[in-house]
Amino acid sequence: MEKYHHTLQEIQFPASNFYGQFLTQEQLDAEYDVEKAVSNFPDYITKYITHSQEARRIFKDRFVMAYGPTLMERLTVYPAKEAGAPVLIFIHGGYWKIGLGDDYDFAAMGAAKAEFTVVIVNYDLAPKVTIPEMIRQIRASIAWTSQNILQFNGDPKQIFVAGHSAGGHLAAMSAVTNWSDYGLPENTIKGILAVSGLFDLEPISHTFVQPAIRITADQILSSSPIRLIGPSKIPLIVAWGDQETEAFKTQSSNYLEAWKKMGNNGTALILPENHFSILKEFVTPEGLLTKAIITLAQNHKTVSQ
Repeated sequence: MEKYHHTLQEIQFPASNFYGQFLTQEQLDAEYDVEKAVSNFPDYITKYITHSQEARRIFKDRFVMAYGPTLMERLTVYPAKEAGAPVLIFIHGGYWKIGLGDDYDFAAMGAAKAEFTVVIVNYDLAPKVTIPEMIRQIRASIAWTSQNILQFNGDPKQIFVAGHSAGGHLAAMSAVTNWSDYGLPENTIKGILAVSGLFDLEPISHTFVQPAIRITADQILSSSPIRLIGPSKIPLIVAWGDQETEAFKTQSSNYLEAWKKMGNNGTALILPENHFSILKEFVTPEGLLTKAIITLAQNHKTVSQ
């Protein structure tokens, strides 16, 4: 009997199992390793923290509120100056295992200057909790916002959700929520902006991040937005950078295609950015991601009139 000896790098995977025709473990890991895909990853994190400090200096009128019982179930509200403002909820990324919403307060700047009430969400991370628990926490944060945002000049009938990377996944999962479980109307969310997101967990479960996030076969089915799409009235914008890896581009384009195939309203927004530089488009009212949120709000206002 012949004996076979292979390293992980030599094993050939069926192309149909993974995005972008990646044939080896090494190729697959490289496609999902967004930190190594850029030459200066630490610089981006430094900018996020610095710009978030600036946001907190500029917008001193902010409130840190608990939306659930654990310490990480908290959010920061930047209230609009005038009542009846549209609401942006932002969910940070970090492969479900790193990051704090506090370091992404800069994402509030553009929308706050455009007279939105902005909510920046914190949530528990892996390996402390599973992805389904993160989804539950994000849904709870949206429910809290719907039930409490009036006191922060926000209009609960104008809630828009944005998320980046793993946060894009969590934002997309909010679109397949049974809001009646929370005593809320089906149309609680009026629009979603998913930026550089992850919408099918299967390929990620085969990568270097798996030991930390421990994706199960059941979670692939229950927590992959692309596998749960049904008819929806939520307008969706899927944004990604043209300098991202092929895996991330394909995650976004496949999700948008599947969303539209169900007859849903979906739009692509492709920017000349990488996975991390794309977030600067939230910093000003003229930023393209801020403009995308403004467009969702304006379209909703037009439709509801």
